[in-house]
Amino acid sequence: MRVWPGKPYPLGATWDGAGVNFAIFSKHATKVELCLFDSREALKESARVPLPERTDDVWHGYFPDARPGQLYGFRVHGPYEPAAGHRFNPRKVLLDPYAKAIGRPLSWSDAMFGYKIGDPAQDLSLDDRDSAPNAPLGVVVDTAFTWGGDDLLRRPWHDTVIYELHVKGFTKLHPEVPEAVRGTYAGLASQPAIDHLRALGVTAVELMPVHFHLDDRHLLEKKLSNYWGYNTANFFAPEPTFASDPAHALREFKTMVKALHTAGIEVILDVVYNHTAEGNQLGPTVSFRGIDNASYYRLLGDNPRYYQDFTGCGNTFNMREPRVIQLIMDSLRYAILELHVDGFRFDLASTLARELFEVNQLSAFFDVIRQDPVISQTKLIAEPWDLGQGGYQVGNFPVGWAEWNGKYRDAVRRFWRGDGGSLNEFATRLCGSSDLYEQSGRRPYASVNFVTCHDGFTLRDFVSFNGKHNEANGENNRDGSDDNLSNNLGAEGETNDPAIRKLRDRQARNLLATTLLSQGVPMLSAGDELGRTQKGNNNAYCQDNELSWVDWSRRPDGKALAAFAAKVVKLRASEPVLHRRKFFQGPSVRGIPEISWYDPSGAPMSDDAWNNPNSRCFGLCLAGGKIDVGERGEPVVGHTLLILMNASDQPVPFTLPASGVSRWARLLDPAEPETGNGSHEPGKPFTVQPRSVLVFGPAERPTA
Repeated sequence: MRVWPGKPYPLGATWDGAGVNFAIFSKHATKVELCLFDSREALKESARVPLPERTDDVWHGYFPDARPGQLYGFRVHGPYEPAAGHRFNPRKVLLDPYAKAIGRPLSWSDAMFGYKIGDPAQDLSLDDRDSAPNAPLGVVVDTAFTWGGDDLLRRPWHDTVIYELHVKGFTKLHPEVPEAVRGTYAGLASQPAIDHLRALGVTAVELMPVHFHLDDRHLLEKKLSNYWGYNTANFFAPEPTFASDPAHALREFKTMVKALHTAGIEVILDVVYNHTAEGNQLGPTVSFRGIDNASYYRLLGDNPRYYQDFTGCGNTFNMREPRVIQLIMDSLRYAILELHVDGFRFDLASTLARELFEVNQLSAFFDVIRQDPVISQTKLIAEPWDLGQGGYQVGNFPVGWAEWNGKYRDAVRRFWRGDGGSLNEFATRLCGSSDLYEQSGRRPYASVNFVTCHDGFTLRDFVSFNGKHNEANGENNRDGSDDNLSNNLGAEGETNDPAIRKLRDRQARNLLATTLLSQGVPMLSAGDELGRTQKGNNNAYCQDNELSWVDWSRRPDGKALAAFAAKVVKLRASEPVLHRRKFFQGPSVRGIPEISWYDPSGAPMSDDAWNNPNSRCFGLCLAGGKIDVGERGEPVVGHTLLILMNASDQPVPFTLPASGVSRWARLLDPAEPETGNGSHEPGKPFTVQPRSVLVFGPAERPTA
């Protein structure tokens, strides 16, 4: 086989139309061999060729006879000295960190571990079994794709409504999606799936991890799997099992993005750069560990045999190594430029900010992101916590970042559960959480507002269970959070009691409405609008089955809830006062305060009312008129809206304030979702039903 020196950049396997350049980083290796495989079934490589050049710790070579479709891996030589942080083992075939596609998945065996399983010395022992029959392999690809005029949609943050979904779980049970593509990228791109998203009115899908991941061996042995996918083994290649044809996963992924863009829907990826699937010192040797363990992972300074673990997953990616930062940046740019992805949600993002031990928002990671002309212009969302000390960093990320707002989630849950003393914080969260974001120069859209997500109860379960029921996970119900702030409203789990069922339906509408009426960016969890249930399981990470998949057979029962959710999304989109770009500041143009607060008597909220632990009902008025200026200098005009909320279990007569409106029309009422607009006179009481939220607008709506 011919091999030329090649180039150290770009990293990975790059087809240039004439041959393939292979390049891989390893600072501490002594030799790197490229291994070429003839088929997925091959038990060993057909050729093993040392890469001839080393430039700035990158080993590289150009192979003029290699072509797209070539399966490959690496063997990396160096010291096996776990006590010094090195775990090289050339008996292990390693996956290229820059592989753009997976040609063969992993099959578990003891040979996938760099040490001898069962040896009393554990990871200090060197295993000499060859992993070639079992190791995952990369495949050389031609990344060319006909995008046509497709590009990033660049929808403004304040106009964004996010829908978090799992690629497989969203369409796996959808009866109108062709059976051959259910649970795949093609399934998500199918017309029935897109029709549902458009009918709901969401503007972006946030895909749970779609990078190639591993199913933990211990889960497979229990006939479970890592369904959520937060167990990444490669940061470029799409997960092949999500493709209707795994051999063409990359092309199918691009086709999905193009279809969603055509429908006006952005694509945000949930990315997991904080740790990898290789786990702690007893984990497998799949890629990074065998390529250069001491460079890729955070090791304990006084005992580098062990890993620093801020993630609860056994290891932490080493953000202090420039080549690791480069890997992440290259991965992000690739997703934007080659896959046309519109943004990213960073799992356990606090881990990425740990320069030494403490979280540091001025870390190299954020500096590099902020100056990058490609990445900085996309939507960036942080999950602002990890499991390490000081890891809860809600509100502390830099300008340019939005955050999953866990404080919003908890405040909304407490208020609608009926907790006393929750009114002050709840009001702050409704207004975009200025206490968290305004002082640093950020806007309300820095707050991604959610009540439910993939992690925890579904919306239906949140109003149906007081405690978790995770027995199916095989951990004796010890896993998952015990702090759910939920309320089953009278019975644990499903019930035939019509009064409880009606109340649960109303409470679900309240929570959806609150999320969509709050300032900031609302995020809905897939299937919540259909009444999806996990039967009380609040940690279904390992349940790749009907328990986790969206149950479309519930559509008849969930039709009213889905229609209500779509109605509120449409109301939000049509009323600029519900999705402001800026925090509330003071009087509007007409001298009316931008926001006013009222108690049930119709009087402005007093300090006593705010601090009354029994206060569970209030109103807020958002002043209309010219509230902003558009991109071209045009005025953004909105209507005045009155929102009433009652979290108590008793009806409350509420005197409607005037607020410059001659008559009020009822626009939204979860207690009577099919109600007409009606007409209501200011100064007269209106009965707010127990556990309900209402929206009123001017009966005669001015256009300016």
